[in-house]
Amino acid sequence: MRRNLFGTSTMRRAALPAIIAVACAVGGTVANAQGTNFSSWRGGGEGPQRATTSTFLAETRQVEPMLSGDSERMLMDAIARYEIMARRGGWQPLPGGRELRVGGSGQLVMMLRRRLVAEAYLTPQQVAEPQRFDRAMEHAVKRFQHNHGLAPTGVVDEATRRALNVPVEQRLATLRANVERVREQTKKLGGKYVVVNIPAAQLETVQNGRVYARQNVVVGKTDRPSPVLSSRITELIFNPYWTAPLSIVKKDILPKVRQNPGFLKEMDIRIFDGYGGPEVDPGTVDWATVAPDRYVFRQEPGLNNAMATVKLRFPNPYAVYLHDTPTKSLFSQAARYFSSGCVRVDQVHLLTEWVLRDQPGWSPARIQGIVGSGERVEVKLENPVQVRFAYMTGWATRDGGVHFRPDIYRLDGTGFVSGQPEPIGGVGVAQAGPGQGAAPRAYGDSAVRVSSSSEQPRKRDEEAWVRPNFSSRAMQ
Repeated sequence: MRRNLFGTSTMRRAALPAIIAVACAVGGTVANAQGTNFSSWRGGGEGPQRATTSTFLAETRQVEPMLSGDSERMLMDAIARYEIMARRGGWQPLPGGRELRVGGSGQLVMMLRRRLVAEAYLTPQQVAEPQRFDRAMEHAVKRFQHNHGLAPTGVVDEATRRALNVPVEQRLATLRANVERVREQTKKLGGKYVVVNIPAAQLETVQNGRVYARQNVVVGKTDRPSPVLSSRITELIFNPYWTAPLSIVKKDILPKVRQNPGFLKEMDIRIFDGYGGPEVDPGTVDWATVAPDRYVFRQEPGLNNAMATVKLRFPNPYAVYLHDTPTKSLFSQAARYFSSGCVRVDQVHLLTEWVLRDQPGWSPARIQGIVGSGERVEVKLENPVQVRFAYMTGWATRDGGVHFRPDIYRLDGTGFVSGQPEPIGGVGVAQAGPGQGAAPRAYGDSAVRVSSSSEQPRKRDEEAWVRPNFSSRAMQ
């Protein structure tokens, strides 16, 4: 098997602690830019470890993909199972209070056990001492936490209790809202593809039904949401230029230049009189009155570049792409909704190596050498790779797991399938925790809508066995 761990000797010095390196990389949090350390591409990100998920290689594990050719069938099966749970009365909410953990006992533990049985995380046969929190219950709690994007600690804390208290009717509504989305996203998916699940803030690389790697990503803020799309990765650009889109020029660059005339020089940004036009001296521009669309703003490759070492391009009408970032600390945030629409990828060269592994002449050593040189290199893919930016707040996997994530952009219940979500004004980072819903919003013409009378799942007998909710494998 090819090594993914590049050399340990290459270290780039830290970049300027600027405005989070503007652009698709502009976010709601300012953080010091970090240097690129090839020896850490398999390790965790910098900063406090608050993330409940991690970036990891899955080749040696049995990890089920979030999206596959079977996703629609599995989702319909999950809906049928949750309909049975609803007809059986669902579950009662757990009252607040102390945390519950192994060794505990009492009435709250018994209520928790009933709750886990109701959603098939435990079976009635596993109940030995109903009022005691045993190892079987701890294991069930970890599976529940994994399925909801929570840290799999086995301890019922407040976040876990909130997720447990979401009623079965709301879970059913979430699953139904995702049927058309999954159906759309799996069209022409093929055997090798990249999936970004926006609500989960995670990326998967999948080949022949097996997950190669699962990576934390940073996706669009609620007021600058990432689009939902299907495309093919056609090109990688190492040490890229970054050309600022109009929205970033208007909202971020011009206000910074007006506050600090030296900002463009500090951030290695040059301005041009149109695409391909002559360079313009910033000192000749009246920054107080200039229109945002008057000039082209281009950031040079290097330590300050918002794309850092690489960007992956694919045709789309939203001018978004996958890219590296100098701001690694955000990958250790639990809610990674900080960008202006593009997707920043943790340990990005796990992705670049995988994309290029079937292209002759490309190896981890060559990628390392190019990145370390600072030379701008464009690579056209001989075999473009399918890519999906998906919006899945509920999905099912082949191991029986049913997964839920926050409706970060408030799209459930709107009929949204794909396109550009409308911004939620003035909100930079979602505050809703796992399982917390929000009122649906009316949708504009930029989004593909479906009929509210979408296909209903097949019915099952009331007494049908509801199989266990998720196996214990690969809880990451």
